[in-house]
Amino acid sequence: MWYLGSWLFPIISALMWLGMLLGLFVDWEARGHRHLPSMEPQQTIAYISDTGAFSLKPLFITGAVITTVFLDLGFMAERWLRHAGRLAPNTSTAQKVLSVLAIVCAVAGSAGLILLSIFDTYRHPHMHDGFLLLFIAGYILSAIFLCAEYQRLGIHYRSHRILRISFWVKLTFILVEVALAIAFASTTFTSHQNVAAVLEWVVALIFTFYILSFLLDLLPSVRTAHHMPQGWALKQEMEKVNHGHQPGAPLTTDSAGPNQNSNVTPGDDLEAGAYRGAPMTNGTNAGYPQSHGDLGRQKKWGVGRFRI
Repeated sequence: MWYLGSWLFPIISALMWLGMLLGLFVDWEARGHRHLPSMEPQQTIAYISDTGAFSLKPLFITGAVITTVFLDLGFMAERWLRHAGRLAPNTSTAQKVLSVLAIVCAVAGSAGLILLSIFDTYRHPHMHDGFLLLFIAGYILSAIFLCAEYQRLGIHYRSHRILRISFWVKLTFILVEVALAIAFASTTFTSHQNVAAVLEWVVALIFTFYILSFLLDLLPSVRTAHHMPQGWALKQEMEKVNHGHQPGAPLTTDSAGPNQNSNVTPGDDLEAGAYRGAPMTNGTNAGYPQSHGDLGRQKKWGVGRFRI
């Protein structure tokens, strides 16, 4: 049933994360912005870790566990659905390796978030800071590996715009979060705790949208009466193209009509260069690419001057 699919994982994760943040913030607001024992003397705005280190610690731990477990399930579901063919399948071993690395880094980031919620900033400040670094670095590295995988998928499946959209969303997350993380670290070490606390809340809220971005990856696998899973649709499209070519018919056309050479008859064998507009392939006969690896070879895309 489509309404019980893997696309629910990021929704549950994002709602739990956002609900936890709102619970911690509303409690601090309702108590009149009280100065918590873990806060510096001159600090007036509490960190997330400050609000979750005392009476609301069970909420902090529960929120961290549920958020990360369902987010990691979303990572693993995406890998499985791509392997099973419900999503556009990987076209190289490198893509599969990037996907596995993304999962490993996400699990490391999850461990960091769970452990920092257990080893709170008041009783274990140094361990808390170390696990915070693990949490941020783990998910940023995971997003980097996902971007690399999706860029390569987008090269081969140019007709599926959702892959490029997901790539740009995750790339934006990386750039914004890295910039904010640097600002957070610099303000923390220069004793600007209020600014650092605000930046921490902003980073956490942006993480919510990153979690929701996995809907772009998982929703194409849903099967309904009006929607076929992405991988199935791609396979059907490839089968139609491979079986739809008629012998002797011109392979390509342009605005002037079929590209036929006056010296070539329909029954002749077409050699490379025998007619204008022959499509490029990887050493195969002119025609539709023989494998997914041939898709998109003529036009490459990337970021700036970097092309793959």
